[in-house]
Amino acid sequence: MPILFPAIDLKDGACVRLKLGLMDEATVYNEDPAAQALSFAETGFSHLHVVDLNGAFEGRAVNGAAVDAIVASVGGRMEIQLGGGIRSLEAIEGWLSRGLSRVILGTVAVRDPALVRQAARRFPGRIAVGVDAKGGKVAVEGWAEASELTVLDLARRFEDAGVSAIIYTDIDRDGILAGINWESTIALAEAVSIPVIASGGLASMEDIERLARSDAARLEGAITGRALYDGRIDPAQALRRLAA
Repeated sequence: MPILFPAIDLKDGACVRLKLGLMDEATVYNEDPAAQALSFAETGFSHLHVVDLNGAFEGRAVNGAAVDAIVASVGGRMEIQLGGGIRSLEAIEGWLSRGLSRVILGTVAVRDPALVRQAARRFPGRIAVGVDAKGGKVAVEGWAEASELTVLDLARRFEDAGVSAIIYTDIDRDGILAGINWESTIALAEAVSIPVIASGGLASMEDIERLARSDAARLEGAITGRALYDGRIDPAQALRRLAA
């Protein structure tokens, strides 16, 4: 069954959604991220996707207190994955020891792939790689900088590393409700053996129906943000559809 991950993006301690990854295009949805997480758990979601947006830009944990509050609120009920500014083995170990199911490594996967491999060996099943693409090229440092790596180049770099998942975000669709880039997401999932999670642009129940189709079976699931907060998808209906 595909997993639907509700997203909590943290900026200055609040739960927000960005448009196209721009920090000055943030909409605040809840000042209490822990309460938001609890609402998702009570709706029936089993997994949660959390991003420290400030941390992604600064390269260090900034919204740690909010993450700890989320873990305290729903850590026993949901599997929580966290990304944003996690750039060292010490940071990885620290977060995993605080109750997270797995951490997502993005910028460091480009800058220091050996660290990702080391972490995947040390914490099997608990390291994911975030592949964030703009115009087909991988972006880093909170999406502020472009690299020369293609999505497939970066994904294949970790084929034999023991990485548990690749979270693929099409930045050009993120937060604008344009629909997931199914063509490139499914192509990536078919090109690598690592499970792929779709992110960026999930817009409506049509995307949920698309996720349930047989050709998307290789995907571990998809992340939903703005469409969920704006009521464009019915969470109970979406979860029932994917369970079927």
